Amino acid sequence: MSTVIPIKTHRQLLDSREAGHGMPGELFGRPDVFETDVEVFFHKLWILVGVTADVPEPGDVHTVDIGKASIIIVRDDDENIRAYRNVCRHRGSRIMKQPGKATVGMLVCPYHQWTYDLDGSLRHTSHMGKDFDPTCHSLIPVHLKTVGAHVFVCLADQPPEDFSKLETVMTPRFAPYDLTRTKIAHEMEIIENGNWKLVMENNRECYHCAATHPELTNSFLAEDFGFCPDGQGEDALQAYDEYVQRNAASQAAWEQDGWICERFESLDESVHTNFRTQRLVIAGANESQTMDTKVACTKLFGDLQRRDLGDVHMWGHHSWTHVMSDHAVIAYILPLAPDKTLVRTIWLVHEDAVEGVDYDLGKLTEVWTATTTQDAELVANTHSGTQDPAYRPGPFSEFTEAPLDEFSRWYNARLKEHGV
Repeated sequence: MSTVIPIKTHRQLLDSREAGHGMPGELFGRPDVFETDVEVFFHKLWILVGVTADVPEPGDVHTVDIGKASIIIVRDDDENIRAYRNVCRHRGSRIMKQPGKATVGMLVCPYHQWTYDLDGSLRHTSHMGKDFDPTCHSLIPVHLKTVGAHVFVCLADQPPEDFSKLETVMTPRFAPYDLTRTKIAHEMEIIENGNWKLVMENNRECYHCAATHPELTNSFLAEDFGFCPDGQGEDALQAYDEYVQRNAASQAAWEQDGWICERFESLDESVHTNFRTQRLVIAGANESQTMDTKVACTKLFGDLQRRDLGDVHMWGHHSWTHVMSDHAVIAYILPLAPDKTLVRTIWLVHEDAVEGVDYDLGKLTEVWTATTTQDAELVANTHSGTQDPAYRPGPFSEFTEAPLDEFSRWYNARLKEHGV
């Protein structure tokens, strides 16, 4: 007589997570969980979908697919950045057939040539008769906000209001860099063979950095993400003490010159817009995340004169940003399947910077190209392991993996809020 093992619901899986431990493997592999994740975390919340430099000129279009949804980001004739659902108001055809970039005069549906202005209004149809009212058939707008160079959208009818906290905190931190006056020096898309939550867990801890990211740790101080004093040798304790002293000195010097350094977190279960920011010291010259820790682009952002400004971080629930005096690295993820996640990484430089004159592209990109490739292997290996019948979630390190437990609690709270 066979025994039927009942399948746990999404809520039962969430409730089965032991505090301070990882999530059950089913939360990474099950299609029903994935579909709910997309609906809640990518269709209901504010998400990063690009940068202002994706659409630098009027008529430039950037199309992004998010699960079954697709949106068109466009810069209109008045230089405003707008977003619309990529759905014709006639019979639903995609207006832009594929994700990616294009330049258009107007937005024309390829099916019956319904034609829309860049402000979303329907400008031309045929065979619709004298009683047809084009003003009732404009493109469906999408909520959009820009913060620095970041383009955020929300697909919900009523977006979470607490996004205003991110705007308030990050706008003055990004302002001196004038990130709207930037261009894309390089971009990379990679599909990681793992669940989106594993991609973000990997990004939120540096427990693994020393052993797997030699390029990153050349400029990136792993101690920023925690240090366990227990069982460490005298040399390690001395090095950590020197790290603390250096950070304190750098922060004091920055604050004296008016730079915002305060760490800010909006990570608890009550908030919708999950983010964290701070200005961190870079190893060596403290200038940039490069192999020699010096700027890769001599044309600094905005009107900056000072190179040693460290790294302004911003982490969100599906994105991460590093802004230095000479360039920025902005990355975000989009879930494709339970075991497939698109990771897009963008390198920004000053809009007037010239490749081969002001910057060397290899030096600019080598650290995060290597790190992203290494992370893809780590995520794929972890996803595979979580789907093994023998997998049982282990404990997080309280010193270096506390953000993972915070993320797990926040993930649970958002699902509970939406009835899961």
